[in-house]
Amino acid sequence: MKQLNLQVNLRKKFTKKGVKMIAPETVFFSKDTIIGKNVTIDPYVVIGEKVKIQNNVKIYSFSHLEKVKIENNVSIGPYARLRPGVILRSGSRVGNFVEVKKSIIGKNSKVNHLSYIGDSNLGEKVNIGAGTITCNYDGRKKNKTKIKNKVFIGSNSSLVAPLTINENSIIGAGSVITKNVKKKSLALTRSQQVEIKNYKRKK
Repeated sequence: MKQLNLQVNLRKKFTKKGVKMIAPETVFFSKDTIIGKNVTIDPYVVIGEKVKIQNNVKIYSFSHLEKVKIENNVSIGPYARLRPGVILRSGSRVGNFVEVKKSIIGKNSKVNHLSYIGDSNLGEKVNIGAGTITCNYDGRKKNKTKIKNKVFIGSNSSLVAPLTINENSIIGAGSVITKNVKKKSLALTRSQQVEIKNYKRKK
């Protein structure tokens, strides 16, 4: 009952501060949650401890946030999980079914779909394609991935840390990247496609 009353009071507090909630009864806050101006929170969002949200932020449904800092003009979710140690810089976007842990997403960078970003530092205007993962754990320790400004990561890429991808580089879709990439480069790792004409399956 005590926790329920706390949530009722927190919802009233943030509503008075101008936070827009379509279904307040489905949104959960922590006592230390800090929220700025013009913030919209869709139904079924959980905000854990030590979350600081600045201005003009939109959080879509079924997102979970804990120990994160969100700057201005950021979009999150739906179905996003932001774990401790995350900073989302101004203008960035974390989209649906994306998990981020102990990472910085730089200004105007996008992680839009179905990706895992862990122990990483993304610069400005980085685009992370769908299905990209940072392979940060080698079984003994966590390793860092650094992605510099204006890098484009093609869909379904695996970035094996420790790794640095330098400015204005492109990673081709479906690649497994294990070595540092120089700036203004295209890095690509794929097996050659084989096609057998008039192929018939064995009966």
